[in-house]
Amino acid sequence: MSADTTVPPAEEYLAEVLAVVERVPAGRATTYGLVAEAVAEVLGRGGPRQVGQVMARAGAGVAWWRVVNAAGSLPAHHLDEALAELRAEGCPLTRDGRRVDLRRAVWLP
Repeated sequence: MSADTTVPPAEEYLAEVLAVVERVPAGRATTYGLVAEAVAEVLGRGGPRQVGQVMARAGAGVAWWRVVNAAGSLPAHHLDEALAELRAEGCPLTRDGRRVDLRRAVWLP
């Protein structure tokens, strides 16, 4: 008998989201929706909210600040930390300095 090597769907989704986010270069950003589209091409499921749930639980070593909503906004409860990381990487921000300027910064998976 061989061991069951099937990966549970939730773990498979988490791994695929993190694999996409890992490819976002420093100084660039992508959206929850774009990550969801890339993951759906591989797994055929999920959406921006599911990506957000994965990112909310992402641990150290994940550049979570590089994933923003469709308006370029960052999570309010981590805004200062995310902005500091983005500024340090040279990511283009909007004039008010509170959101990512997606026209200049977007990275397409």
